[in-house]
Amino acid sequence: MGTLDGKVAIVSGSGRGIGREIALKLAAEGASVVVNDLDVEPAKDTVAAIEAAGGTAVVCAGSVTEEGFAERFVQAAVESFGGLDIIINNAGYTWDSVIQKMTDEQWDAILDVHLKAPFRILRAAQPVISAAVKKAKQAGEPIPCRKVVNISSLSGTGGSVGQANYSAAKAGVTGLSKTLAKEWGRYNVTVNSVAFGMIKTRLTEAPAGAGATIDIDGRAIKVGVNPDVVTAMETSIPLGRGGTAVEAAGAVYLLCTPESNYVSGQTLVCGGGLNF
Repeated sequence: MGTLDGKVAIVSGSGRGIGREIALKLAAEGASVVVNDLDVEPAKDTVAAIEAAGGTAVVCAGSVTEEGFAERFVQAAVESFGGLDIIINNAGYTWDSVIQKMTDEQWDAILDVHLKAPFRILRAAQPVISAAVKKAKQAGEPIPCRKVVNISSLSGTGGSVGQANYSAAKAGVTGLSKTLAKEWGRYNVTVNSVAFGMIKTRLTEAPAGAGATIDIDGRAIKVGVNPDVVTAMETSIPLGRGGTAVEAAGAVYLLCTPESNYVSGQTLVCGGGLNF
């Protein structure tokens, strides 16, 4: 038996990297998962991996910033699995510049994907959760503890040079999470955030200047980190290394378990001991 047997989860940005590992972990523990990615093929790959391991999942592809996506994402859970118990707002990327060189487009794009999209998804989920709680109360049934985990970053807790947009968005995630913890406590929903430190993914492992890019809505966004910066960061991390996507997923999973049912409105730092 899995810890999350019978639960239904939606995980944005779960075709690759940390999101994929979160989806795999939740499914391995018994949850049915709606897998999202900007591109359909990575989402299908994650679903195939879940099904090959004996789990259950469906694809809901598309950009989290699209009008109407939030409602479609939530409805995919309801229509495919009959409800919604776990919401993981994970999708995102970085588009860095020092403030004097940062364009409005850069600012808006990062705020949209990291803060506006989670807001829309949570807003779309509220009627579903509220109706389920009301139905349980009328039937005299216990109200299960539902979970929201929003992904933040040490950039949001302490700032990061060249990331005014990303840091502001991730700080906003903390405020959003704390507010929803207060608004949704009456539904027996816990709302927390996980702030990642240096986690090794395709966005961070490519060396800066090597020309690595990702395609976001037709934009070629440069990715990568200067190797000297990586070395300096690892030196400052008490555990002496960057984290893996599997370890990052483990931190999110902790806040989805029954053991965390009385933990809400908190930010868990997953940074190998580094915190600022």
